[in-house]
Amino acid sequence: MSTNPPNLRPDLAPAARMTEQPRAGQPTIGMVSLGCPKALVDSERILTRLRAEGYGVSPDYAGADAVIVNTCGFLDSAKAESLDAIGEALTENGKVIVTGCLGAEPDYIREHHPRILAVTGPHQYEQVLDAVHGAVPPSPDPFVDLLPASGVKLTPRHYSYLKISEGCNHKCKFCIIPDMRGKLASRPAHAVLREAEKLVSAGVRELLVISQDTSAYGLDRKYDVNPWKDGELRSHITDLTRELGKLGNAKDLWVRLHYVYPYPSVRELIPLMADPESAVLPYLDIPFQHAHPDVLKRMARPAASAKTLDEIAAWRAVCPDITLRSTFIVGYPGETEAEFQYLLDWMDEAQLDRVGCFQYENVDGARSNDLANHVPAEVKQDRWDRFMEKAQAISEAKLEAKVGQIMDVIVDDIDQDGIATCRTKADAPEIDGNLFIDEGTEGLSIGEIVTVEVDEAGEYDLWGTIRSPN
Repeated sequence: MSTNPPNLRPDLAPAARMTEQPRAGQPTIGMVSLGCPKALVDSERILTRLRAEGYGVSPDYAGADAVIVNTCGFLDSAKAESLDAIGEALTENGKVIVTGCLGAEPDYIREHHPRILAVTGPHQYEQVLDAVHGAVPPSPDPFVDLLPASGVKLTPRHYSYLKISEGCNHKCKFCIIPDMRGKLASRPAHAVLREAEKLVSAGVRELLVISQDTSAYGLDRKYDVNPWKDGELRSHITDLTRELGKLGNAKDLWVRLHYVYPYPSVRELIPLMADPESAVLPYLDIPFQHAHPDVLKRMARPAASAKTLDEIAAWRAVCPDITLRSTFIVGYPGETEAEFQYLLDWMDEAQLDRVGCFQYENVDGARSNDLANHVPAEVKQDRWDRFMEKAQAISEAKLEAKVGQIMDVIVDDIDQDGIATCRTKADAPEIDGNLFIDEGTEGLSIGEIVTVEVDEAGEYDLWGTIRSPN
């Protein structure tokens, strides 16, 4: 069976970053965070709780008294990566606590690594803390160990993930996430907004809204009404997005939506993205996965390709500048050459801006394993190559059309040579492209939003010149 290398897996979180140094004598816990941005948020919450109890924290195992490995179980290749990370942490540190999605299979983990101290499943924060206390007792100093108001963050200061729900109600045959993370469990709208306000107050310039199914937010709560400010607010994605868009001026704050299923209700979000005063970006990350109706049916996906093209046309009619990002699976069991060609033709019509793709692989426990007519590895590789060639050509043409345009970008990094790595509103961190500025960057700072003119385009990236800083 073939497995995807890490760079082909969809929507991996950025590498954890942390610069705070522990005080002398402070017990220190390392964190190795694998998988998606939702897992990274779990890591941040665990470390925030540990930091409040007086532990020093590290984004890896170097010099730590114990290590937490937050695992991923999305694909067999992700499981293999998690097992490798656990083994490396055991070799380098010795005291290892395992949590996260793969933690839902403790016997599987202990079979490979019997020396681990404890195993917990996803978002079982209390059990993780209990395991840490058993391995490394806390030693807080209330006069020194002050916790920042925004908690511990593993992303750069200027952007942050905002998780609005856990779990998923879908039963896609290739996915075992609902088995590991449970059914949809939405946070109350006012709790999400309070966290967002704290992050913005702490200097965050971009909020990345994440969940397993963002469109379904609040469904499990029956869209209950919550007190907010001087009024009330429904736990509904439209209402929540509208309020997030009011947290800052569009020139100072970006709000980006991820994992949005293409339900008809998504149309209600598009006017918010078209509003120049709203901080909500004209950007939708939608997991289409395929286009052929028979493949979607075998996947048990809640979508139909013909209706999806109609929805895309309707979105673009209201917000012509909208950026559409998606991920796809090629080589799904039973996928014929005709069905794959249908997907390529659909791509020609849909003209998506940003596209990721991975080759189907079996995952222990997934119902798709039992489907007939699994596609040979060499055919999957060929289809992946052809799909990415198509996606690359579309991306290249779309980026070339941006040459000469004036747009705002956010600065992610400035290297020692003064080259600034930035992102446009069409680019999410790590998973999309970049815009590079190689002249006149002396006055720039990381996290700043500046105006540039695009003067060059490549297959996935842009280059630009500063016009005027905000």
